[in-house]
Amino acid sequence: MKASPVPKIAVWKFASCDGCQLSLLDCEDELLQLAELVHIANFLEASSRVESGPYDVSLVEGSITTEHDRERILEVRRQSKYLIAIGACATSGGIQALRNGASVEDFIRQVYAHPEYISTLRDSTPMSAHVSVDYELYGCPINKTQLLEVISALLQGRKPRVFSHSVCVDCKLRGTPCLTVTRGLTCLGPVTHAGCEALCPSYGRGCFGCYGPKESSNPSSLVSHLHEHLGVPFVELRRLLSSFTTQAAPFVEARKRFPPGT
Repeated sequence: MKASPVPKIAVWKFASCDGCQLSLLDCEDELLQLAELVHIANFLEASSRVESGPYDVSLVEGSITTEHDRERILEVRRQSKYLIAIGACATSGGIQALRNGASVEDFIRQVYAHPEYISTLRDSTPMSAHVSVDYELYGCPINKTQLLEVISALLQGRKPRVFSHSVCVDCKLRGTPCLTVTRGLTCLGPVTHAGCEALCPSYGRGCFGCYGPKESSNPSSLVSHLHEHLGVPFVELRRLLSSFTTQAAPFVEARKRFPPGT
């Protein structure tokens, strides 16, 4: 009887800081166990050896910022049975997407001595803007435990068991007092997907949404509450909703509530 082929995994980098790939490497012992069950065929962060597809699972980090990126993600999608977008850049454009509301040409002229050598798209966009994505895993960087769970679930043909609650729930589990209630601090915890174990609130700093909006969240309502009841200026709220996951649809919709010019 012929043995079943070992699943092939590929890890791809686009415009990013490599942080999410490093999260995978940080798995250490778990990664060694995973390597016994799958064949890591393409992972340039860890090995220069590259094997051609097709691949059973592709993990994609980074946003699409150039025409070459756009062409390459189409090829990655063609070769992959499952495509998982990992991290804030791949799921919502990341820090690079802060440029989307400004003039890229102005940035290029100010930063580069020879702007004529720079070729870039006007916007930085997530993977889902160009190809179908089978699963999105938020975070800056991603939670390595969640990543291992998603990979295992896809290989086993089941639904991933990834937390869908908000950061507020993790604050309660840790015994961290609500910073908005007790100290009047601005915090996106009520509308942000869990995954960081409420790290920032545990150090007295309000959540700034690096894990993206949780399912069925209402950032627009939170923004209104923070402005009307706590007096948080619109400019501060706009900045809060325009960081790591600036192009996440619920955050984009919430920013539309700001009056023109704020």
